[in-house]
Amino acid sequence: MRNHIDAASFKEMMLCANAALHSNVQTINDLNVFPVPDGDTGTNMALTMDKAASELKKKEFGTIAEAADCVASALLRGARGNSGVILSLLFRGISKRLKGLDTAGAQEFAGAMQDGVDAAYKAVMKPAEGTILTVSRLAAGAAAEAANAGASIENCLDCAIKAGNDALADTMNLNPVLKKAGVIDAGGQGYMYILTAMLASLRGEISAPDSVSEIGENASESGAFGVFDTEDITFAFDTVFIVRKSEPDVDLEPLRKYLTGIGDSLVIGEDDEAFKVHVHTNIPGNALNEAQKFGTLELAKIENMRTQHEDILAGKHVQTTDDLDGVERELEERETQYCAPEKEYGVVTVCAGDGMEALFRELGADGVVTGGQTMNPSTDDILKEINRAPASTVFVLPNNKNIIMAAEQCVPLSDKRVVVIPTKTVPQGISAMLNFNPEDSVEILEGSMNEAAANVHTAMVTYAARNSDFDGHEIHAGEYLALLDGALLGSYSSEKTLFKELSWAFDDLSPEFITVYYGRDVNEAAANEAAETIGGCFPDAELSVVNGGQPVYYYMISVE
Repeated sequence: MRNHIDAASFKEMMLCANAALHSNVQTINDLNVFPVPDGDTGTNMALTMDKAASELKKKEFGTIAEAADCVASALLRGARGNSGVILSLLFRGISKRLKGLDTAGAQEFAGAMQDGVDAAYKAVMKPAEGTILTVSRLAAGAAAEAANAGASIENCLDCAIKAGNDALADTMNLNPVLKKAGVIDAGGQGYMYILTAMLASLRGEISAPDSVSEIGENASESGAFGVFDTEDITFAFDTVFIVRKSEPDVDLEPLRKYLTGIGDSLVIGEDDEAFKVHVHTNIPGNALNEAQKFGTLELAKIENMRTQHEDILAGKHVQTTDDLDGVERELEERETQYCAPEKEYGVVTVCAGDGMEALFRELGADGVVTGGQTMNPSTDDILKEINRAPASTVFVLPNNKNIIMAAEQCVPLSDKRVVVIPTKTVPQGISAMLNFNPEDSVEILEGSMNEAAANVHTAMVTYAARNSDFDGHEIHAGEYLALLDGALLGSYSSEKTLFKELSWAFDDLSPEFITVYYGRDVNEAAANEAAETIGGCFPDAELSVVNGGQPVYYYMISVE
C-alpha cells in the first residue's frame, strides 16, 4: 500500500493517464454535444495531455514539485479547446499546492486536487454544473474526506474515483443539453479516465507504454450534433490564444471582465510567465487586441464554429486551423516571396471586401492585405506583401488603428525602405492613395498622404451583437450602431433615423465631399436611399456611392 507519491511515480502516473486518454479518444468524442469541432473533447484532452507527456519524457525529476510544475506548464501551452484549458487548470492548482515538496502523502495530494478544482472554477466565466467541473469537485471532496479520516493515498484516489463516477452518471440529470442528447459529460468522462489510470499506475497494475497511438482521422466528429441548430451558436468564433505576461503578477481581472462582455465559454489559465484564453466571440480581433495590454501575443487560433457545424451536418470535411500548414505550403509554391525593385515607389494597403480591394488596385496599390476589424493581419502578412511589391520604397496604409503597430514592425524586417502612413480607416487610406504622386520625393509624399488622411472623417454603421450599456448609450442586440471617428454616436432600431442622426453630426464638419461605401450585406438600392437621406441635408456637397463589399460594416462613410 503506497503512502506517498514521489517524482518518479507521479511522472509514471501522468504517462499512464496520457495513454488512457489516447485509448479512449473516440469513446469520449462520441459523447460530444457541442455542435462544432471545438467539442471534440477526447481529441482535445488527449492532445493537451500529449504536451505534458512529451515534456516529462525529456528528463528525470528530483521532487514531485518539479514534475508537477513541468506538467502544469506544458498543459497550459498545449491546452486545446475548453476541455483542454480546464484540464490544465486542474493540474495548475495541483502544482501550486505541491510546490516545495519532495513527495506527497494523502493529505497533500487530496488538498492539491481541491486547489486544482478551485483554480478551474475561478477561471471559468460561468461555471456550469453537470460538467467536468462537477465531476472533479466531487472527486476531490471525496479524496479530502478520506485523507482526513487517515486513509492512504491509494484509498484516497479510490474514493475520488467512486465519487467521480457517481457524479459523472448524474451529469445527464444536471445538464439539460446532456439530458436532451441522452449522454454523460465528455470532459467528465475524460477526467475519470485520467484518475483511474493514475491509481492503476500507483498500484503497479499498469505501466506507461513506450508510445501511444497517433490521433488523426480515426478520431471522428460523431457526437450528438443533431440536437443543435447552427443558429443556436450565439458567438461564431472559437478563439484561443497565449500571451506572455508583461509581469508575473499582472492582474487579469480587467481582461476577464472585458471578455465576459463580448462572448461566452470564457476560460483563462495562467502560470507565472503566460496566460491562455479560450473564448467564443463574434469579434476575435478585439479579444486579441485587449489581451495584448497584458503582455505579448505568442500564438492564436480562430475558427468559425457556424461554418464548421454546417459542414458537420452536411457530412463534409471540416476546415480547421490544422489545415493551415497545407494551405500555406500551397500558397508559397504559387507566390513569389520577394520581388526585386522595378520602380522607386510602391504601395501596400490593408482592407476587406472585393470592392475595396478593386478600388485600391485601381488607384495604384501594388499589394492588398486582406484584413481589418476583427481580422487584423499579422506583421508577417504585411511583410510578405511589402517584399512582393516591385519597388525600392514601399508605403503601407494600415487603415485601422489596431494594425498600425503590426505595420510598423515591418520597417526593420524588410530590405526595402518601408514608410507607414498611420491611416486609421479605409476612407483615410483611399484619400491618401488619391494624393500619391510617384513624381514627388519620399518626404513630400509622406507629408501629403498624412495630410490627406487627417482631413477625412469616417462614419461606420454596423450592428450590436448583444445587449449592453456603453459610454452612456443603452444598446440592444440587433440594433444599428453608428460611430464617427471611432466614437459611438448611438444605437438605433431604424436605419433612416440613424442616417438622420449622422447627418446632424456631419453638419459640424461642413462637408464638401461625402462618399458612401456600402458593404456586402447591403444592396445598391438601399445604399442609394441612405445616400439620398444624407445628401439631402448637404445639397452643395459632392456625393458618391461605391460598392465596397466590406464585411462587418454595413456602411463606411467618408466626409471631407
